[in-house]
Amino acid sequence: MKFFLLFGALWWLLGNPFVAILIVLVILYVLDRRFVGLTPSITRPLRRRGDIARWKRHLQMSPHDLSAKTELVRLLIEAKKYGEALKWLESMRKQSEESAEYWSDVGICELALGRLAEGEQAMLRALAANPRVKYGLPYLRLGEALAKKDPDKALDYLEQFKTVNSSSCEAFYRLGQIYAHLGKKDEAAKAFRECRELYAALPRYLKRKERKWALLAWLQGGAKA
Repeated sequence: MKFFLLFGALWWLLGNPFVAILIVLVILYVLDRRFVGLTPSITRPLRRRGDIARWKRHLQMSPHDLSAKTELVRLLIEAKKYGEALKWLESMRKQSEESAEYWSDVGICELALGRLAEGEQAMLRALAANPRVKYGLPYLRLGEALAKKDPDKALDYLEQFKTVNSSSCEAFYRLGQIYAHLGKKDEAAKAFRECRELYAALPRYLKRKERKWALLAWLQGGAKA
């Protein structure tokens, strides 16, 4: 209601409904970026592109800088350039073969490229090296990737993620999605409700990170469960 009033006031002040709508959308975008995070950042892709170019130039001068390669891989994964990230990871293998973080990155890329068997093998290798690597992220990515092909295994991985990262609203939201996909409406509603309840119990410094998943759970019907 407040935004309708704001729109009406802006229309009256500016005399142009299209400009008024544009201003309201900008305000909504800024509020979402500040408090929720459902919409993507406009400036982040530009900054990331510059960072990728900078690290590539650095590696032309220092081709054996492992920390630079690790940072470049992180940025390429964030940019969804998984094939390119894998090429850099392969160049790091001899130096990083015992690293759980390394195998987690390999698994993320393989899963994203649709190579589920290779991705699962890499993720399990990461978890064997360190069951809590990246706060249990391999479990979460495996749950996402296997949700349609093998829902039971996906549920098992997500349950394991909950035990490693008990403050993750995303785990409950993903569980709810898979239960809904399987037609288990009661279990889905429970998972969405638990997502919201966990969010309500989190300390303030964690709520910004998890707010997106609590809101999505509410939109999925968790508020009615």
